[in-house]
Amino acid sequence: MTDDTPQIIFDDAHFMKAALRQAEMAAEEGEVPVGAVAVMNGRIIARAYNQVEKLKDATAHAEILVITQASAALGDWRLDNVDIYVTKEPCAMCSGAMVNSRIRTVIYGMPDPRSGAAGSALDVTGFKGMLHNVEAKSGILEDDCKELFQSFFKKVRKDKQGTFPAL
Repeated sequence: MTDDTPQIIFDDAHFMKAALRQAEMAAEEGEVPVGAVAVMNGRIIARAYNQVEKLKDATAHAEILVITQASAALGDWRLDNVDIYVTKEPCAMCSGAMVNSRIRTVIYGMPDPRSGAAGSALDVTGFKGMLHNVEAKSGILEDDCKELFQSFFKKVRKDKQGTFPAL
């Protein structure tokens, strides 16, 4: 007997759109617009966005928060079969957390040539001396991720111009 129920297969773009929705929430709260989702077996098990300003915590990056939520959801710190979709290439802290939690793959939208640590400025995720390597994949909805980032910082610059007295 075969099951004729259609199976929905989600692709990288689907999950990156979910990460972008998280990033938009960050932007609405005045946070740097980075969003992340953790995916296991084709299902989102955790969602997060940057909350550094809100929580007054330099470690409250979207990737750290989504790892914490995924670990809680699975009841384990080892996230061997989990993929993380994030709108911007992770920094060294976040890449290190992905290595330590055994994330399978990090899929990011836009590279960060200045401080990205999944292959751009550094390669923490693929460093050969680590006990675990995280596969890195980039460029998923890159233009959408860049647009959100650029519009956020354009607004921040515009808002700051109005806060300084004229000389």
